[in-house]
This record gives sequence, C-alpha cells and structure tokens, in this order.
Amino acid sequence: MKILKTVLAALIVLSVTAVQAQKIKVTNGDLGFLNGQTELLLEYDYSNMAVGKFDNEADYVAKKIAELNEKEAGSGEAWHEKWVADRDGRFHPKFEELANNYTKKANCNVDQTNINAKYTAIVKVTFLEPGWNIGISRRDAMINLEISFVETANHDNVLAVMTMTNVPGRDVMGTDFDAGYRIGEAYAKGGKEFGAFLVKKAFK
Repeated sequence: MKILKTVLAALIVLSVTAVQAQKIKVTNGDLGFLNGQTELLLEYDYSNMAVGKFDNEADYVAKKIAELNEKEAGSGEAWHEKWVADRDGRFHPKFEELANNYTKKANCNVDQTNINAKYTAIVKVTFLEPGWNIGISRRDAMINLEISFVETANHDNVLAVMTMTNVPGRDVMGTDFDAGYRIGEAYAKGGKEFGAFLVKKAFK
C-alpha cells in the first residue's frame, strides 16, 4: 500500500500542469473606433517569435530539425514543413472560427479575406510554448499575442494595441499527444477570448 501511494504521488507530481493566469488588456489606444464596423481584416505576424526556452524561432527550428534527422534522415525537414503549414492549415482557421462565434453577434466578420475592411488587426505571436504530453507528464501549449489595430490603407497609423498572455492549449481528455493539436487549441482559446473582448469593449 505504501509503495502504491508513493507511485500515485509521483504520477500526480509528473502530471501537474503549471497554471499561469491568462491576461488580456488594451495597452495603447481605445477600441471604440471598431463600433459599427461589419468586417475586420486579420493578418498574422511571426517575426521575432520566441519558442519555448529559445529567444527566436530559428534556433528552436534548427535544433529540432537536427534532433529528428539524427533519428531518421529527412524527418527534420518533414517536421519543419508541417510546423509552418499548420499555421494556415490549422491554427488561423481555429482562431477565426472561434472569434467569429462572438463577433457575429455584433454583425462583424473577422478573417484574412476581408480586404475591403477599413481596419486591420495584425496578430503578432510573440511567444509560443509547444508543450508536451508523454502520458505520465505533460505541459500545455501556450501563446502570447500582441494585436495591433491599424488602418488597412495605412499600417503606420496604429489606432490601438492589445495583448493576450498565457493563452493555454490542451485537450480536456488529455489525449493531445500531437503538438500541432495542442497549439491549435491555444489559437482556438485565443480566438474565443479575442472575439469576446471585442464584443465587450468595441461593439457596444
């Protein structure tokens, strides 16, 4: 019985996910200019993105490719191709779908195809934690976003900036062994909170 308790305690410790409070706030300007808008153009920016313990994405990617290629030639490049493709294939659609679940209540559509929109929201991913899940130990994915609202015709005219930090991504059933799935859930959560925040602060 004592051994069983020790094992269970160890499993609990290994399975604990660090909880960090998610924060969302406007750091510059005011979102009132969006009131009455029926569409908003979205753009995504991955320049200067930190990944995990790496200050820049390039260093993370180089290490990951090298590690995978040591195990199987060519697998590193295959991973990198998926790493980039998941943005348009999985992450952005999730962000936009969940955002629109809220903004549609204010009769506003938010996505990358609204090229005639008066305003653009540039979603810059400043930090990405892919997380992991190896069964007895796991860590949620997490993203930090800096979203700048600009005139579509003049990106130099920044009207407002908002930040979202510690946005988590995980499967509630704990079966998210694929990093892309975990990251996608972080984008879904980010989109949900983004849309809800706009409805509360802009479309009122």
